[in-house]
Amino acid sequence: MTDHTVKKNPASIPHSVWPAEALRRVEQEAADSIGMTLYELMQRAGEAAFAVARRAYPQARHWLILCGHGNNGGDGYVVARLALAAGITVTLLAQESDKPLPEEAAKARETWLEAAGVIHAADTAWPEEVDLIVDGLLGTGLRSAPRNEIARLIAHANHHPASIVALDVPSGLNAQTGTTPGDVIHANHTVTFVALKPGLLTGKARDVVGELHHNALGLEGWLAGQETPISRFDASQLAQWLPPRRPTSHKGDHGRLVIIGGDHGTAGAIRMTGEAALRTGAGLVRVLTRRENIAPIVTARPELMVHELTAEALDDSLQWADVVVIGPGLGQASWGKEALRKVENFRHAMLWDADALNLLAINPDKRHNRILTPHPGEAARLLNCSVAEIESDRLHSAQRLVKRYGGVVVLKGAGTVVASESGMSGIIDAGNAGMASGGMGDVLSGIIGALLGQKLALYDAACAGCVVHGAAADRLADQYGTRGMLATDLFDTLRRVVNPEIIDVEND
Repeated sequence: MTDHTVKKNPASIPHSVWPAEALRRVEQEAADSIGMTLYELMQRAGEAAFAVARRAYPQARHWLILCGHGNNGGDGYVVARLALAAGITVTLLAQESDKPLPEEAAKARETWLEAAGVIHAADTAWPEEVDLIVDGLLGTGLRSAPRNEIARLIAHANHHPASIVALDVPSGLNAQTGTTPGDVIHANHTVTFVALKPGLLTGKARDVVGELHHNALGLEGWLAGQETPISRFDASQLAQWLPPRRPTSHKGDHGRLVIIGGDHGTAGAIRMTGEAALRTGAGLVRVLTRRENIAPIVTARPELMVHELTAEALDDSLQWADVVVIGPGLGQASWGKEALRKVENFRHAMLWDADALNLLAINPDKRHNRILTPHPGEAARLLNCSVAEIESDRLHSAQRLVKRYGGVVVLKGAGTVVASESGMSGIIDAGNAGMASGGMGDVLSGIIGALLGQKLALYDAACAGCVVHGAAADRLADQYGTRGMLATDLFDTLRRVVNPEIIDVEND
C-alpha cells in the first residue's frame, strides 16, 4: 500500500492542466493531428505504463491486472500482453458487463486473447503469490462511488501487500475534482496519459496518487500549441517571478507594506505575517496592532516598524502604503471592524485573510484590487454553504468566490487553488502535510503581501506566494520530516526559496 507521500519529477510533469470533460476531445483531436488512431494511442499508453511498472518493480514476477469495462481496462489489457511477452506471470481479472466494450478496448482485449492470455472473472480468487497489482478498473469518467463489484476489487487491492500501479487515475478518484465519493485505489505509482488532469493535483489526490508520472504519448507538439484555463505551478517556475535584483535597487523599490491585526492575545499572528514579509523581500513593513503588542514584536523582530492601531495611525499608513494586508489576529470586535471599514477604500493592492474574511462574509462586497486567502471553512462562510460543498469541487468553489467577491482568490489546502476574474486558475504543486499547523496562513499572507509590494500583479503574486510558501516547507520536510514543523521554521528557508538563482547554482 502507498505511504501517502507524493513524489514526482517536476520536469516530466506538464504545467498545463486540462479539464476532465475535455479529455476525450483532446485525445481525438491530438491523435488526428498526427494521423494516429485511438487504438494506437491505447497501445502507447500501455507501453508507457508497462515501462514505469517494470522500472519501479524490476523484481516483480507475478502481476495481477484488474480491468474495467472501458478504455481504462483496454490500457490494462495492453499492459498485460506486454508483461506476458516479457516472461512475467500475469493473472488478469476483468469486470463483465451487458454493454459492449468501447472499440479500442475490445480490440485490446482480443489481442490479449490472441497472445494466449486468459481472462478471469472479477470474483475469481486471487493467487497467493502476487508481486504487483495494476489498476485498470475505472478511468476519467467517474461521477459516483464505485459500485459493488468494483468497490470490492478496490478494497481487496488496498489491503493486499503488493504495490499498486494505477493507469491514468487511481480508480475511484474523480479526475476533475480530486474527490473520492467511495472506495478508491491507494496507488504507489500513477501513470497518467496525454494531458494532466486537475483531480491528480488537488482534493484527496495526495492521499491516493503516490508517485505521479506523465506521458503525452507522442502528442506533445499538439498539446504545446493549445492554451488551457488551468495551470500547475511549482518551484521550477520561481525564477520567472523572482529575477535577481538590480544592484542599485533600494528599499523603496521593493514595497511599503502595512499589516493590520493582532487583537488581544494574537500578537503572534501579526508578528509572523510581518516577519514573513521581510524574509520574502519587502522593502519596508509597518505593523498596526494593539499597544501591548508593540514591545514584544519589536523585541522579536526589530526590523519591523510597529505602531498602535489608531484612526490617525491608520489614515497616515494608508497614505504611505503600496500594499495592505489585513486580517491575521484582527478579531471581529469593533476594533477590527473599524479598521476594515477604512481599508475597504484603499485603492492599491491589498490582501484579506482570517477575520477580515469572516467580517466580509457578514458584509459582502466586490473589489478588483484584492486577494482573498480563505481556508475551506472561511470559504464556506463566504459562500454560505458547507465545507463539504467547498471541497466537493475546489476549482469551481474558487471560481464562485471570485465571481462573488472579485479580484483573486486563494483557496488553501492540499493542492491550493488560485482563481482570477480573468478566468485563469492555478493549482499549486508544492507543500506538504507539515504545513497543517497554526500560523501557516499568517506566514502566507506576509509572503504574498511582500510580492505584491515587489510589483507582481495580483494573480502572479498569489501563485508565486503559494509556491514560495510550499517550497520553503518542502525544503524543511526534506531535512527534518513533516511532523513538528512550525510556521516560524519557514523563515530561514524562505530566504533561500525567494532567491532562486542561488538554488539553481546549488543544483548545478
